[in-house]
Amino acid sequence: MPNQLFKMGKKLPTTADALMRSRRQPIDREAAEAIALQGLAFLAEEPARLRRFLSITGLEPGEVRARASTPELMLAVLEHLAADESLLLVFAAGHKIAAESVGPAIRVLQAPQP
Repeated sequence: MPNQLFKMGKKLPTTADALMRSRRQPIDREAAEAIALQGLAFLAEEPARLRRFLSITGLEPGEVRARASTPELMLAVLEHLAADESLLLVFAAGHKIAAESVGPAIRVLQAPQP
């Protein structure tokens, strides 16, 4: 069952304040990661979405599970969402995330970590 893929010890961030931050101030790494993890959960909610992501990225479910908290996978999730405007809009509306925050989140995750 796809939803079982992402049952990790770490809880997903849910605060709307952190996720909607881009409207008031620049997105920091924590907010970018929160958006990406919400995006991953969104993809896992529907088997067809997850299958498409796996097919495009060439990843296996076990790899996604093992690498869920890595910057590379988070970046892949956000880039996948950004590449499909209708998917992005559904994600943003359903998770109360500003769709325009995904671009800045991608740039934050592309930057080297200090």
